[in-house]
Amino acid sequence: MECNNCQVKELEFEFKVEGERNLSMLGDVLAHLHRQKVLTETQKNRFILKEHDVRDFIDFCKDHMETSQVLFRVSKQQPWELLAKVEEVLDVQWIDEVIQQQLMICHYQPIVNVEEQVFAYELLSRFQNEDGSIIYPNEIFSAARVRGRLYALDRACRMIAVKHAASIKEKKAFINFIPTSIYSPEFCLKSTTALAEELGINPVQLVFEVVETEKVEDIEHLKKILAYYKAKGFEYALDDVGEGYSTMEMLADLKPKYMKLDMKYVQGVSEDKMKQAVAQKFLEKALEVGSTPLAEGIEERVDFEWLKEQGYKLFQGYYFGKPEAKPVFEEK
Repeated sequence: MECNNCQVKELEFEFKVEGERNLSMLGDVLAHLHRQKVLTETQKNRFILKEHDVRDFIDFCKDHMETSQVLFRVSKQQPWELLAKVEEVLDVQWIDEVIQQQLMICHYQPIVNVEEQVFAYELLSRFQNEDGSIIYPNEIFSAARVRGRLYALDRACRMIAVKHAASIKEKKAFINFIPTSIYSPEFCLKSTTALAEELGINPVQLVFEVVETEKVEDIEHLKKILAYYKAKGFEYALDDVGEGYSTMEMLADLKPKYMKLDMKYVQGVSEDKMKQAVAQKFLEKALEVGSTPLAEGIEERVDFEWLKEQGYKLFQGYYFGKPEAKPVFEEK
């Protein structure tokens, strides 16, 4: 079975048939699929079909087989799913076009220092259909997960972000990446580093930001990814710090150049003792491990003033500027 994650081409669906009734007719099913020249691979009670042949097989299953005992997957890295969920994968085929046609751009959101001068921009992906209509990020990434396209989407977003970073060479560019989508940093990230070199971008300008921190289970793998970036001269940040139970340990373990306190503990912090305790705890840990503390999601002046007084060095949020199609270099 080919790697659906690494290449955006027609999906291959692997099916697994179980149960006495289903297995009793499997020989006839495989013979039919073979006659139709749609069978790409078979192994005992498993076989693989191209996407354009899947709906016909589903219709047959609904009429003649116990569908609860027919399972599928679109990647060897994904768990087996019930046949009933295959429609979800087929219905989000549009994500392939978004990735192939690179129907995405980046918007720039400023990150400021204590003097409220622009220190950096976070480059945030924005997506659209071919007709120009907007597709929201949560819809995009959900579709990519369902179809096993997370690596391809993450790579496309990183490449677009690096291209956009070339226009703000005097400022740092924070670029999101999803560590769970990376198989091997040497292979999966080499195109990103090659593009930065081709564009003449100083590696220290790029800050790769680990998102979905709470979903990272293989810390050793994440360390390898970050070590690769560091060896190439890039910096990295830990996003959404304060979420989950393991981020304090991760902060100490990974020692990122930048620690981004989650907005949940930023908004209203000036009047909330619990949020203040969390903000101070992570500030102390950041300074202890050598990370620059950054508070994101600031919408009110009073929260900015409180965090600045405590010792936070960088700030991001609608108070300083929303994501815009072009970077705004004028300081607030």
